[in-house]
Amino acid sequence: MIRVGMIGCGSMAGSHAQVLKPLEKRMRFTGFADIDLKRAQAAAANAPGAIATADYHDLFQHVDAIIIALPHDLHYPVGMDCLKAGKHVLMEKPLALTEDECRKMIAADTSPDPVLMLGYVMRHDPLWGKMGNYIREKTFGDAFQVSIWTEQLTDTSRGAWIGQAKRLGGGQLFSHGCHYIDLLLHWMGDPVCGTHVGTNFGTPWMEREGTSNVSLKFRSGATAYHFGTWGARGSRLKYAVHAHCTQGMLELDHAAGTITLHRDKSGGDLPALQALAAPGEKPEKTSEAVIYRRPGQGGKPVVAQIGAFLDCIEQKRKPEISAAASLRSLLVIWKLYDAEERGVVADLGGI
Repeated sequence: MIRVGMIGCGSMAGSHAQVLKPLEKRMRFTGFADIDLKRAQAAAANAPGAIATADYHDLFQHVDAIIIALPHDLHYPVGMDCLKAGKHVLMEKPLALTEDECRKMIAADTSPDPVLMLGYVMRHDPLWGKMGNYIREKTFGDAFQVSIWTEQLTDTSRGAWIGQAKRLGGGQLFSHGCHYIDLLLHWMGDPVCGTHVGTNFGTPWMEREGTSNVSLKFRSGATAYHFGTWGARGSRLKYAVHAHCTQGMLELDHAAGTITLHRDKSGGDLPALQALAAPGEKPEKTSEAVIYRRPGQGGKPVVAQIGAFLDCIEQKRKPEISAAASLRSLLVIWKLYDAEERGVVADLGGI
């Protein structure tokens, strides 16, 4: 049984304690730390026997592993303290605020003893994972354009720090878009160039961009686009992906939990679209079919993420999303920010 502590007890702490019940035979929460002691106590109330403290150092004697869910500017100092104490660490993205801090943490990473894993939870969502497999394995031919939309309302009701560029590390792109830059790199390979255009118009609580537009080109010749906003007062797409492939267009609808293949023509020797429908799906149109639906009992991605973290600890192996691996998407974002300020296209070769 792995004893787990959490540092930072906002809304995430409460959801973790409830959602992670499927893992109760492998782990238990034994401590919560937050500078607001009442928040730590509220989180501990959901985990019998867990301690609550305002000083995270007090956790060290009570835990084997720590989840860090803090404002981004605290990731580096707190993460280093936890590693020096010999604790396994699951760091909610991003790794740190600067390349120098990231590289120091990478140098300090001795995974799997102890494990340092990054919390890019979208990598653990079965729907997004399936979409990535279709693209990477060229199930429907080569993907030549992938577009990702994320539209939501995120303001300082979640904490004043979220609007502060120095604490957040930038704006919406760095804080939330890093999930989707990570996915695009994972799906599409090596980037060669790109642009970013952002604005805080419509999101005045943000010092930097609350709305972000990224365009990328990859070594393969494929292109990609990511639009993200924290200012959506309404949305139809919400979270969605369109992947244009040489044998049709794949559409991921996060809310519906589906991936649909759109194809206007059979393409001659291509199999009939209806034959590709997922079990139990009945295509209503000749031009589209649901080819994957998120399993009804598939669990929540955060459970899969924590499960993967526990696997690394129990099996003494390095995580796929390591500190070093997580740096790549941040390097892309920093280069995009720099190029935006200079009014040029970012050179992303060699990242």
